[in-house]
Amino acid sequence: MTKFAVFDIDGTLIRWQLYHTVVDRLAKQGYLGKDVYAEIKQARMQWKRRENPESYKQYEKTVIKGFESALGHLSTDDFDRIGLDVIDEYKDQTYVYTRNLIAKLKAQGYFLLAISGSHHELIGLLANYYEFDDYTGSHYLRIGNKYSGEKIIASIDKESILRQMIDKHNLDTKDSYGIGDTKGDMTILKVVDNPIAFNPDQQLFDDAKQNGWKIVVERKNVVYQLEPTGKTYQLQ
Repeated sequence: MTKFAVFDIDGTLIRWQLYHTVVDRLAKQGYLGKDVYAEIKQARMQWKRRENPESYKQYEKTVIKGFESALGHLSTDDFDRIGLDVIDEYKDQTYVYTRNLIAKLKAQGYFLLAISGSHHELIGLLANYYEFDDYTGSHYLRIGNKYSGEKIIASIDKESILRQMIDKHNLDTKDSYGIGDTKGDMTILKVVDNPIAFNPDQQLFDDAKQNGWKIVVERKNVVYQLEPTGKTYQLQ
């Protein structure tokens, strides 16, 4: 059996959100309908001003609603064209810690998995660039060059997706690694032997402390590694 490592992508490898970026560009170019870009921009600024503790969630909901509301008329050709531009611009805008971890584990023979809530097509392009062995993202099902309206959102149940991948590739959880940044990654971190909460949100931070998981924060050109030592953490 083969050892593996599973990575979240947005905010974990890539320094921003691929989903948000492609939707923002679609909206700005008028593909998502009237007023959508203005609504997204307003929600984003409310978050940047930290107007309330839920402002990021509200911004994220606005982005998702803007995209999903346009599925009835959005062309997959337009999505793919803009998606290629997004990946070309963002593929090297990564966190140093995560990028180095991918290279290190790949050199050690680990089977690399990517599971992301961003669009499956975007994750595929990025996974190929970083030579992941398998990947999945959110599927917005297509019929020809249109969207059917059906969707399978990967971030809803990452654990089930991971376990399917483990079975598919006959992978071994012994000495496995997992790295993520939000509460949606908690379930995959509980599966692996070496969970890493990377730049965690509050809920993942609290869960990591409760479970004694490693916490890593990358800020500017400094990486802070917090290793669990009993009930406390030691900064390395």
